[in-house]
Amino acid sequence: MAFEGLSSRLQGITKKLKGKTRITENDLKEILREVKLALLEADVNYKIVKEFIQEIEQKALGQNVLTSLTPGQQVVKIVKDELVELLGGVESRINFTPNPPTIIMLVGLQGSGKTTTAGKLANLLRKQGKKPLLVACDVYRPAAIKQLQVVGASLGIPVFANEGSKDVVHIAKQAVNVAISKLNDVIILDTAGRLHIDEELMQELENVKLSVKPHEILLVVDSMTGQDAVNVATSFNDKLGIDGVILTKLDGDTRGGAALSVKKVTGRPIKFAATGEKLSDIEVFHPDRMASRILGMGDVLSIIEKAEEAFDEKEAEELEKKLKKQEFDLDDYLAQLRQIKKMGSFSSLLKMIPGMNKLRRYKS
Repeated sequence: MAFEGLSSRLQGITKKLKGKTRITENDLKEILREVKLALLEADVNYKIVKEFIQEIEQKALGQNVLTSLTPGQQVVKIVKDELVELLGGVESRINFTPNPPTIIMLVGLQGSGKTTTAGKLANLLRKQGKKPLLVACDVYRPAAIKQLQVVGASLGIPVFANEGSKDVVHIAKQAVNVAISKLNDVIILDTAGRLHIDEELMQELENVKLSVKPHEILLVVDSMTGQDAVNVATSFNDKLGIDGVILTKLDGDTRGGAALSVKKVTGRPIKFAATGEKLSDIEVFHPDRMASRILGMGDVLSIIEKAEEAFDEKEAEELEKKLKKQEFDLDDYLAQLRQIKKMGSFSSLLKMIPGMNKLRRYKS
C-alpha cells in the first residue's frame, strides 16, 4: 500500500512524541532527524525534505512549543500541518467551463495507466451528474483504441474513435463536434504516451492543446516510479503547462515519494488518486485526509462518503423496519455484506479508522 514504509516510521515517531511531557531542543533535533530519514527513504526529493524539516523546526522553536504543557502533541500537530501543506494544502477539483463541453486532456508516459484512468475519471464524473465522452487519441500503441472501447463499454460510457486516421488533432476536433451534437458536457482525451519524454511526443500534445484548447490538462503519474515521477511532472509542466496531477497505483508497493514531491516541485495540485484496479477505484485527492492516513490518525470523512455511495437509502430503511420486526434473515445479511464490499477492501477501510492502523496488514 502507498506510504506503507513512511507511514510506519512516522507513526512510530508521533507515538513517542504524544507521550512526552517535556522535550528539549536536542530531543527535537533527534526527532527531526528521524523524520528526515523517513522522508528520504520514501524517495522524497532531498531539497523538499530539507525545507520541510526547517519549517517544522522554526515553528516548534518559534511558538514556545518546548515549554508548553503538551509539547509532544503540539509537535505532532505541526508535523501534520506541514505534511498537509506539502501535499497541496487544500483539495483541488476540476474547473468546469460554464459553456460545455469541458475538455480534459490526459497526458503522461506509456505505462502510467492513462487509458484506465480515463475510464475511472469518466465514471467518477458521471456519478457527479456529468455526461462524459471518452476519446481515443492514442493512435500508436497497439490495441489502445480497443482497450478504451472495452473500458467504455463496461461502464456504459460512449467512446469516440476514428480508427482510419492517424491525425490526432483531427480526431480531437471531430470529438468536440460529436460531443456538442450528442450533448456530452465533458470530453476526456486519452492521448498517446511514450516510454520516455521526447520532442515528437511534446509537439503532438502541444498541437492538440492549440487546436482544441483543453480546459484541464491532467498529468497521469505512476506513483511507483518515485523520483522519476517528479522529473516527468516537471518536463510536462514546462512544455505544456499542466493544471493538475492524477496519481495512479497508490495501492501498489510504493514509498509515496512522488505524491509528497510533485506538488512542491511543479506548483500544480494532485487532483485525483487511483487507489485500486476496479474502475470505481478513484477518488478526489484530499491533502488533509491523506496526511491523517499517513500519520495513522484515520480518515472518517472518506469512510462516510464511501458508505453514502455504497448504501441505498431506501434499502437501509427497509432493513431497519425488518430489524424492528425481527424479520432480518440471512439474505438480508448477505445484502449488507455486499454493500460493505462496495466500499473497498477491509484492509483499506481499517486504515481509515482512527486507532486501527495496526491491523492494516489484514487481508480481506
